Order: sequence, then structure tokens, then C-alpha cells
Amino acid sequence: MSHVEHREAAPDQVGVAVITVSDTRDRDSDKSGGLIRERLTGAGHKVVHYAIVKDTARQIKGEMAMALEKGGCQALILNGGTGIAPRDNTFEVVDNMLDKRLPGFGEIFRALSFEEIGAAAIMSRATAGTYRGRILISLPGSTGAVRLAMDKLILPELAHLVHTISPRR
Repeated sequence: MSHVEHREAAPDQVGVAVITVSDTRDRDSDKSGGLIRERLTGAGHKVVHYAIVKDTARQIKGEMAMALEKGGCQALILNGGTGIAPRDNTFEVVDNMLDKRLPGFGEIFRALSFEEIGAAAIMSRATAGTYRGRILISLPGSTGAVRLAMDKLILPELAHLVHTISPRR
């Protein structure tokens, strides 16, 4: 099956959990989490879970487990904690949980980021892959990074990614 045929066979709607990792944000100040949810629903997808957690491995793992228990959760998108500051833990948590990695996601994200922000793009540890039969994507917490990833990478391929790993194909 060609990638065009895969896209055509992909679902119209994907159920997505959105988790913001931040020690300082709340529902009112979580602009990046809001942007992810807005873009998803605007594209016809369903947000099945939303939460903000502190940047600790335990809280990130715990919230991911709760999200996966939600019916219809086919993908998880995390934002925040992907930098290199001592408190940034998201990358390590996500990277250790991935069943299969999609290195092209991070590579292309950083290349696109470089066009917008220059050499600082090397500090992003955005990543994606599969986890327990779901698509798992981890993004930086900035709204610019979220906008770039959602518009250029995630929304164009989300349904295709979910269809590709679906056991019901």
C-alpha cells in the first residue's frame, strides 16, 4: 500500500491526550497546551484527556498511565520539559518508554526550528515514537515550537501515523 493509500484509509478523527509538563503553568496560563487542543479540535480530532503535571518523572509517568486508560486514546502529545535545563525531565521519561522511535520527527522539527530561531534549535529534544500501541509525541513548551510542530508535522500525519500502527488494518 502506498503512502497515499495509507492516508486515504486513515481515520477522520483521532483521540488524543494532551499533557503539559510545567512547574509554573496552570489551566489559565497554559498557552501551549491550549494551542495543541485548539489545533486538534480544529482539524476534527478529539481531545480525550488534558492535564498539567510537574516536571518529575513520577508525575509524567503517572499522568501518561491515566491518559492511556481513557477510552479512545490513540495518541499522546506532551509539551514542556524537553530542553537541557537540570529540571527538564520529559525527554528521559518519554525516550525510555518508547517501543519504537521516529527519529525523523525530531530531526525535521529541529531543521524547521533552525529556520525560525537559528542555532538555539539544537537545544530542543523533541521526539516521537510508539508506546503501547499509541503514537507518543513530546514537544517543547513554547507556543512557537508547538505551532510549528502541530502545523508542519503532527496534523498532516497524525491520522496516518495512527492508521499505520493500528492492529485492525
